[in-house]
Amino acid sequence: MKRYLLILFVAFVVIGCRKDVVVFIPEIEDVDKGDTIVNKWALDNEFESIDGFYLLNEGNMGSNKSTLDYYDYASGTYTRNIYGNANPTVPKEMGDVGNDIAIYGDRLYAVINCSNKVEVMNKYTAERIGQINVPNCRYIRFHDGYAYLTSYAGPVQITPDYKQRGYVAKIDTATLQVVDTCVVGFQPDELEIAGGKIYVANSGGYMVPNYESTVSVIDIESFTEIKRVEVAINLHHLRADNHGQLWVSSRGDYYTVPSKLYCIDMNTDLLTDSIDVSVSNYHLDGDSLYIYGTEWSYVTMDWDITYGIVDVKKHELVTKNFITDGTETKIRMPYGIKVNPITKDIYVTDAKNYVSPGTLYCFGKDGVMKWSVRTGDIPAHFVFLGKRKKTL
Repeated sequence: MKRYLLILFVAFVVIGCRKDVVVFIPEIEDVDKGDTIVNKWALDNEFESIDGFYLLNEGNMGSNKSTLDYYDYASGTYTRNIYGNANPTVPKEMGDVGNDIAIYGDRLYAVINCSNKVEVMNKYTAERIGQINVPNCRYIRFHDGYAYLTSYAGPVQITPDYKQRGYVAKIDTATLQVVDTCVVGFQPDELEIAGGKIYVANSGGYMVPNYESTVSVIDIESFTEIKRVEVAINLHHLRADNHGQLWVSSRGDYYTVPSKLYCIDMNTDLLTDSIDVSVSNYHLDGDSLYIYGTEWSYVTMDWDITYGIVDVKKHELVTKNFITDGTETKIRMPYGIKVNPITKDIYVTDAKNYVSPGTLYCFGKDGVMKWSVRTGDIPAHFVFLGKRKKTL
């Protein structure tokens, strides 16, 4: 009770300072104590230990409602809306549509799509350090002191005759300045860096029904596009595994072309395989690709929601549902997914109706639900905070 009173007092002070701005009041909730504290040494992943994770809530487009939450393993507490409390003098809070989040060095980076910026914060306190200005920015990755950020470049506009191709921006993380750009396809989404190359999923999402269908391959040293790999329409996510393979998801066209998973050999940059599973989002942990799919069916006039695990070494769907206790029925619209590399706990978010607060669910590695907690609107993107084995 004392914790809530303190938070409310701080919120009233902040509101007094920003009379014309909607301020999201931070809240702390006890979620889970003791049994999920992470303080062990990891044997097969980049972390030695994990303190907690940030969850970026997208918020509704046009409503300036992106928020940042944090879960602390040691205390078992979940804190909502931490950005405003950490940055009481920043107008308009985080901004419009949080699209990606990452940690590099001692900094936390949040990509705020329709606000055309990346918020750069202290990774421990979420206090603002600076801002990177890139129009219609989407996803971020890092390599050798630089951030690489995809940009749609043009405005939010749905038209089959869209003229503005997207690009990847190269950003000096010391100065937070864009130092170069590389033009790719239309509406580039997620990117991956592996083997001296940057892979970019070109979606063409604004050009319905004339979607893009290629992955751009950029030589990272010269920062030039050297190849396009033909894959499938409306590409979205990319993830490199430990076997020299790149896993690419296609959204399909939402009508007759279904969502699907594709594999590219990164040694030859050739498409080698596909798996008939619906993939809206995924997380790769070792050789296990945890996936969920949400597809609208014009046969049943309802959403078809699936969960599963693909073994990327065997190229097989090995589990048709990683939730084993039937509690997937509680999830109305899965939207974000993450797996703790040490405990193997599985986190799935529920965007519900996209206009009200969502829910974060935690499942044990056995697929049994452990706890759930209320989040902000459209909970989507995770990043773990902890001690890494090596500097990225």
